[in-house]
Amino acid sequence: MNIRAVISRQIYASRSGFSHEKAVPNPECNEFEVNNWMISDFVLARLVPVVGCCPFPLNEQMLMAATVCRLKPTHIFEWGTNIGTSARIFYETCKAFAIDCEIHSTDLSDDIDHIEHPGKMRGRLVREKPGVKIHVGDGLNTSLRIAARYMSEKDFRPLFFVDGDHGYTSVKRELDAIIEQVPKPCVLLHDTFYQSAGSGYNIGPHQAIIDTLKDKANLFKVTSQNLGLPGMTLLWPLKR
Repeated sequence: MNIRAVISRQIYASRSGFSHEKAVPNPECNEFEVNNWMISDFVLARLVPVVGCCPFPLNEQMLMAATVCRLKPTHIFEWGTNIGTSARIFYETCKAFAIDCEIHSTDLSDDIDHIEHPGKMRGRLVREKPGVKIHVGDGLNTSLRIAARYMSEKDFRPLFFVDGDHGYTSVKRELDAIIEQVPKPCVLLHDTFYQSAGSGYNIGPHQAIIDTLKDKANLFKVTSQNLGLPGMTLLWPLKR
């Protein structure tokens, strides 16, 4: 098929409203693909007015929305709720593209002193949003405990968003636990940008991904948005 005709068709589709069918033009093919024009329009129209561009720049919001559209998770697990920015992005995406999905977001308990503790602002952006549940406790353990309830279901398609403590040890522990305990998980990780040592950047999450994939490269495909800080990387199963 003529490439100009394909592009024209996708641009036209993006102007006719948000639709999961039109957002994912080749769902049965092997590579990760979405209608970039439709996802761009969605991010600008529905996400930016609500969440702005911090801490997630436009390219990362596109990857978050594209991940939900392309992989159609039944459950999303995330930790580090803060005011609920990432949970709101997932919620708005599911709502706009008619994806039936539960969102479980876990945050620090009130008695823990942490620089990013949101206090009374916890989950402000997703309060009373249907399908979004806020939990308090250890993010990884709470998420895995909830996920275990659904693992026997045939159509269970989990997406884990790893955006808590950005140290190497923490991210490596979280990745290993998810991969070992959850069948065919999709994992989206934040703060994964790599730069050489002269930058002084924290490359812990990037290195954790590299080390995890050393003996698991045959399990996942990798899609990244790493033009600059903070960076985001998706690990998705080769076969679902």
